[in-house]
Amino acid sequence: MKIQENAVVGLTYELKVSKIEDDIESVPFSVEVRDEEDPFYFLFGQSGLPERFEELLNGKKEGDGFSFSLSVQEAYGEPDDELLVNLPKSQFSQERGFSEDMVKEGEFLPLMDENGYPMQAKVLKDLGESVLLDFNHPLVGFDLHFEGTVIEVREATPDEIAHGHVHGENGEEE
Repeated sequence: MKIQENAVVGLTYELKVSKIEDDIESVPFSVEVRDEEDPFYFLFGQSGLPERFEELLNGKKEGDGFSFSLSVQEAYGEPDDELLVNLPKSQFSQERGFSEDMVKEGEFLPLMDENGYPMQAKVLKDLGESVLLDFNHPLVGFDLHFEGTVIEVREATPDEIAHGHVHGENGEEE
């Protein structure tokens, strides 16, 4: 089966990122490796991944290798200053499931949006009574370089399509 809309896709890959500053591109450095022990599974067409990522995998089949790069614009775009938010520290209390260690500069806070979907914010600065959080995607502002292999392609179940994610062993629990 080839990768197409509503297929469950399993990948192994290495993701490297680079950034252009002052017209000089940095040397790509590795930020994630998904190997046979921890492959990445997603529902094609409903993944929330950059559109260009899916376009470049479309039509590939199990065993196919891939190597491509996404520019900042094709990936997660440039940082948005409107996604920098100052919130009171009191919102991150132990009663709400947060520990003091979680609310430190550089840490990512696991949060939920108003619809109950998981999201995260990076703690940029501890301002005493409040914290400055960055809700931009962690890969915003970077060119992404993928190299990997398609290890599985199968039809999604009706439940997976309805729920918009992969179920079972390599996806979320049903």
